[in-house]
Amino acid sequence: MDERSAREVTLLEAFETAQPTSPSWSDDDRRWADRVALEAATPGGAPAAFVATRAGHAMQRLAAREPALARSGARPATRAVGFVAIALIAFVLGIVADAIGSGRRINLLAPPLWGILVWNLVVYALLIVLPLVRLARRGPVLPGPIVRAAEALLRVRQRLPRASSGGGAGAVRRFAALWLARSRGLALLRAEAALHTGAAALALGLVAGLYARGLVLDYRAGWESTFLDAATAHALVAAVLGPASALAGIPLPDAASFAALRIGPDASGTGARAAPWIHLIALTLGLVVIVPRVVLALACGLAAAWRSRRFALPLDEPYFQRLLRLGGGGAARVVVLPYAATPSPQATLGLRSLLAATLGARLDVRIAPVVPFGAEDAAPSDIGVDTTHAFALFNLGATPEAEHQTRFLRTVAAALPKGAVLGAIVDSSAFARRFAGLDNRIAERREAWRVWGEGAGTMALTVDLESADAAGAEPYLQAALARPAEPRQ
Repeated sequence: MDERSAREVTLLEAFETAQPTSPSWSDDDRRWADRVALEAATPGGAPAAFVATRAGHAMQRLAAREPALARSGARPATRAVGFVAIALIAFVLGIVADAIGSGRRINLLAPPLWGILVWNLVVYALLIVLPLVRLARRGPVLPGPIVRAAEALLRVRQRLPRASSGGGAGAVRRFAALWLARSRGLALLRAEAALHTGAAALALGLVAGLYARGLVLDYRAGWESTFLDAATAHALVAAVLGPASALAGIPLPDAASFAALRIGPDASGTGARAAPWIHLIALTLGLVVIVPRVVLALACGLAAAWRSRRFALPLDEPYFQRLLRLGGGGAARVVVLPYAATPSPQATLGLRSLLAATLGARLDVRIAPVVPFGAEDAAPSDIGVDTTHAFALFNLGATPEAEHQTRFLRTVAAALPKGAVLGAIVDSSAFARRFAGLDNRIAERREAWRVWGEGAGTMALTVDLESADAAGAEPYLQAALARPAEPRQ
């Protein structure tokens, strides 16, 4: 899947899972997208192709309702213009900068010239050292200031459509968060390519400015320093310009001749003809800055292009698993494990409707016998090797406790086959009937289960399964499943 398709898929995912739901995309729209994607699907096609095809058809409707989204994506032509603009600005800065001296003298120890060289050498050192640090730590390394600044700019850019998105503002914010996380590596590669391009263009502009001014001015080369003596300055200049001297065959002066180039406080000293020094400076900048930076920019650009054509999406997440099963004709194998309370027949019907809305119409649901209070450590026998989802079903009337509900959740997680998804649903129907009118009491108990879910490492969905619109909680369940249960010890 390429970047454009991945962006469309992520955008559609945001509208189908955002809370509150967006008026721009309804359940009827989702069913329409499912139908047209199935009609257009190629038998035996790649699983991701069905997901991309569905999103492409959905954009026909969604883009018309949210026109700001159609304009918000960075197109290849726009990115190319940005790269050219960065290069031109850096090139012009290099030309106009009085980088290595004033008037008609070239100061061989001018700080800007040496600063450019040192800055680039430090960058190369970091490019070598940081990967070694990551290997040594065997873990993530905190991003540096440049990376953090780039990510902040990306976050700002992703928020731009929000103001003009009307009722879809929540979905746009969710899209921004999802896309920022998924495209982070690709965006940073492009940022690196832009930085390398700018550095090369800056040095190239400096060289071009030297030669352009040298055509109409009689430059003289010399040096001046408050702290360095002639021997030290000669050694420093010879070390930096020596490789270029050897490569170009332009000899450097000996220590005595170099000392004679010193410019006094009263501007005494005529210096030497600057042409050979300009050639050496240009060649040094080419060797140290221009060529390496161009190579790095091309490497980052090629890596970004490769990743853009092979954009990876988390297809193992529940949202995509439903679509993959829909496209492949497979069914979700779901086991519901009630704990310490038997769901009513009406709650069971509501639960099935909610699961069908979340996981797709092709659904095989098994309601296991109630696990009694105190039997939290018994391995559930209803979980098979083909189980794709398991849901621990709790009752809002119970008080959540780590030694009971969390232990049960941990036992279920240990019994699941690899790749299966675990969720937690809290049925509020009986408790809501019992305390009808006491909204504060219900809210307190819901908050207690929410806090329990955070402590247990999951997101517990509280829903009235006996209500007629129980299936309307599907986006909330999608959000809960997007955060897989990882019961904590």
